[in-house]
Amino acid sequence: MKKFAVAAALLTAIVATPAMAAEGGEGRVEVRGGYVTGSGLDDATIGAAAGYDFDLGSTAFVGAEVAADKVLVDGADVQFSAGGRIGAKVGAAGKAYVTGGYTFTDIDDPYIGAGYQHKLGQNVYAKAEYRHQFIENFDDFDTFAVGVGFAF
Repeated sequence: MKKFAVAAALLTAIVATPAMAAEGGEGRVEVRGGYVTGSGLDDATIGAAAGYDFDLGSTAFVGAEVAADKVLVDGADVQFSAGGRIGAKVGAAGKAYVTGGYTFTDIDDPYIGAGYQHKLGQNVYAKAEYRHQFIENFDDFDTFAVGVGFAF
């Protein structure tokens, strides 16, 4: 029941966000890979994400994201997540942000993090992100990831 309440709250925030945003924004899709550590687990991850960032003027943005990530160890399911991010535009091509949300499947718990995304051209970007996942029944997990994506 807890995960459905959190999912409903996140969906409400995602739907309400456009009303707060100034005109403009961009959608994005990405692939990413990284490293997860915690609770005796040290392994690689691979995943994909999609999101939308709404402009909050010329210096800030707010966005929503859904993702699917797989820890590359036998028996681990794909971990789905839904969350948001808020940040500052850095120059003409960068975005520094903090993120937070909730994961579902093997582990149903919240996460927070921070990252930086930088456009490599008109529509292609690269990013680096750190997430700390708060695990209720085990030690917490830390994930370090890099990705490449397409903005539209």
